[in-house]
Amino acid sequence: MKSNKSARLVTSILVLLAGLSSIVVSLIIDILRIDFSFRGAMLVLGIILFFTGLYFIPTQKHHKAIINVIFLFPLLFCFAVTVIIPFGLGLFYSTTDWNGIRMTGFVGLKNYTDMFNEPSFLWSLIITVVFVIINMIAVNVIGLVLAVLCTSKIRAVGFFRAAYFIPNLIGGIVLGYIWQFIFNNVVLKWTLDAFNYNSSMLSKYNTGFMAIVLVYIWQYAGYIMMIYITGLTTVPTDVIEASAIDGANAVQTFFRIKLPMIASTITICTFLTLQSAFKQFDVNMALTNGTGSVQDFMGQYLSNGTQMLALNIYNTAITKNNYAMGQAKAVLFFIILSIVSIIQVRISNKREVEM
Repeated sequence: MKSNKSARLVTSILVLLAGLSSIVVSLIIDILRIDFSFRGAMLVLGIILFFTGLYFIPTQKHHKAIINVIFLFPLLFCFAVTVIIPFGLGLFYSTTDWNGIRMTGFVGLKNYTDMFNEPSFLWSLIITVVFVIINMIAVNVIGLVLAVLCTSKIRAVGFFRAAYFIPNLIGGIVLGYIWQFIFNNVVLKWTLDAFNYNSSMLSKYNTGFMAIVLVYIWQYAGYIMMIYITGLTTVPTDVIEASAIDGANAVQTFFRIKLPMIASTITICTFLTLQSAFKQFDVNMALTNGTGSVQDFMGQYLSNGTQMLALNIYNTAITKNNYAMGQAKAVLFFIILSIVSIIQVRISNKREVEM
């Protein structure tokens, strides 16, 4: 019995080492760009052998943990390939002069210092922060109001829920072009008739920015409404009935009972709104493409008056073909978004405990 266990252990280790060797060799072949057409098959075979040997190692103590690792590996591998490795490469390329095809050398933190000396980038950062603050408040307030209306005893409530949610199903690019037509034609015609205003709402950076805010609220409020509806429907009816018996009116019931009991829903909605508003790209590109004249910002004339941060990063990398600078801006964008999201969740969780 003991000899069988020893033979199984030796066999498992040999299979494991064979798989590991196959993985290492295939990766070396790929890195050195050696012409070998079976390196992909060698990598897959190596992974299979490695986990086969790992699985058949005769140990009871760690066998459950080994099985868990084997089942989690496909997900962890995909996460590493699509998120961790690209992020690491992005950090690396942000310290070089990479142009999307090749790099000639390292520049250190030059890309990071240059971006803060670029007025157009700082302007995009400022209006993005303003956009996030406005929309995080407006979308949640409007979404909550719509949720309250759609959970009240009114006729055709299903129709109203669907009608408010439908804008979220329309793609941002399509939505941007639809509203561009509305602002350039319908709204322009009304303003011409009423105020003799002879230019489009999208022609100036301040009104263009307001247009983006309006379209974003129109698109996203219905989605947030559905989450708030889910939260409101989980409030126990016996609690509401008890408050009505105690003489509480509808306003008191909402602010003192319903609102505290959906604190976790509010945290989720504010987090989603924060993330979505910071990453606004498609509507911004389709509606104004970032255009808008700013006469004087840091002593310079800017033509990107409605260009938010995500669009600025895209234009830096793709339009200007400055991939290293675009990657540096993307890294900073990630850091800002991570810090703000963590702070927002911490504050919201603290408020949940207090409520």
